[in-house]
Amino acid sequence: MPATAISKDIIARLSAIVGPAHALTDPELIAPYVREERDLYAGRTLLVLRPGSVEEVSAIMALAQETRTPIVPQGGNTGLVGGQSPRSEAEVVLSLSRLNRIRDVDPAGRTMVVEAGVVLSAAQRAADEAGFLFPLSLGAEGSCQIGGNLASNAGGTNVLAYGNTRELCLGIEAVLPGGGIYHGLRRLKKDNRGYDLKDLLIGSEGTLAVITAAVLRLFPRPAGREVAYVGLSSPQAALRLLKLAEGRAGTQLTAFELMPRIGMEFTIRHTTGARDPLSQPHEWYVLIEISSARSAEDARTTLEEILADAFEAGDVEDAAIAQSLSDAADFWRMREEMSWAQKPEGGSIKHDVSVPVALVPTFLDRAGAAVLAAMPGARIVSFGHMGDGNIHYNISQPVGADKAAFLARWGEMNAIVHGIVAELGGSFSAEHGIGQLKRDELARSKAGLEMSLMHGIKALFDPSGILNPGKLLQADVIRVDQG
Repeated sequence: MPATAISKDIIARLSAIVGPAHALTDPELIAPYVREERDLYAGRTLLVLRPGSVEEVSAIMALAQETRTPIVPQGGNTGLVGGQSPRSEAEVVLSLSRLNRIRDVDPAGRTMVVEAGVVLSAAQRAADEAGFLFPLSLGAEGSCQIGGNLASNAGGTNVLAYGNTRELCLGIEAVLPGGGIYHGLRRLKKDNRGYDLKDLLIGSEGTLAVITAAVLRLFPRPAGREVAYVGLSSPQAALRLLKLAEGRAGTQLTAFELMPRIGMEFTIRHTTGARDPLSQPHEWYVLIEISSARSAEDARTTLEEILADAFEAGDVEDAAIAQSLSDAADFWRMREEMSWAQKPEGGSIKHDVSVPVALVPTFLDRAGAAVLAAMPGARIVSFGHMGDGNIHYNISQPVGADKAAFLARWGEMNAIVHGIVAELGGSFSAEHGIGQLKRDELARSKAGLEMSLMHGIKALFDPSGILNPGKLLQADVIRVDQG
């Protein structure tokens, strides 16, 4: 039978690798590593290890393989699907937070080598100080870490122009089960030597290897950036505005975020200092950002031309262009706080979906009708990255409803929303990953051959199943036997 808790002997042996100061066994010190943002999973562990080098990670994984000890890699603990949460006291949390060095910046090659524990905002600052841009941008960028971003193939607000994390990485260093170190910190934009293991490890959610460092791509820092808040009547009008902006701005269009009126109301209600940038309420809003390599004047001119054409076409009802950096920050704050502003409104059933961009209005119409038919009074907060087809389709409980009874319908609401997404050729996991939350749905949604191949890859990398068991894939192949 599998053990239910790690033995004292193995705790001692693992702790010796990192030293007592970095092996946490006190429940109060462990607590931040087992709490997750949405309170969906109550993590449990008796040991958190905080290695300070790739060699220590290697030694930990070698011992874990020998003793069949499950290891849960963890970055900033900001994941939204439970992928970073230990499920039992048999599992050990491996925190990468001490691997936080920026090893190298190469201006000529426009690359930066960073360790997995580097906080995303620190990577952004390092790139900026070197005169470049690292464009990955997330609401949690002040606490999420590069290793977690890579493990989940994070998206964010700049995917429209720069791509997901996978597109922002040239090379990976990682430790495999058993302790082998994959030395893949290559800076090459062209390398056709067989299978690309880097791309396999990115997005694998810590189930194949522990990412310890990466080569990140840097981009020219924009000479000018302009932001506008736009009021519209419908997602159809927003789609027409998107097509117009893409035609006018091309790659200068770096963000196109869609937000509903109810999301604005929640944000204003629950965020100190938040305000509607427009003088009158609108059914829908778009935050549009133009970045120019030439000048601020060029960015402003391009944005003004887009808005003028959209006004003339009747697609834009009102718009405000940021007049200062402070204004731009306030505009972005309205979008970024929309996720957190739903929590004070009670229970919220979350969906992170993507559909082809042209079908975003169709999805919103169909899903809204279906959800309200099943749950009259539900408050739908559908917002997100319309420019790449990724919508965070969240359902807040009806006013006065019982929170527990509402959340008990999570599976029912998932079936409705995800069913429509599937019919439109979309995905029920756009940027948050699978983790525990969507593991079973992944198995149901993918064809048998795909799942068989995924299980085969897992078995090849991790035959004992010690890396992040129970995440991403349905079956746990591990048998914990600790004597």
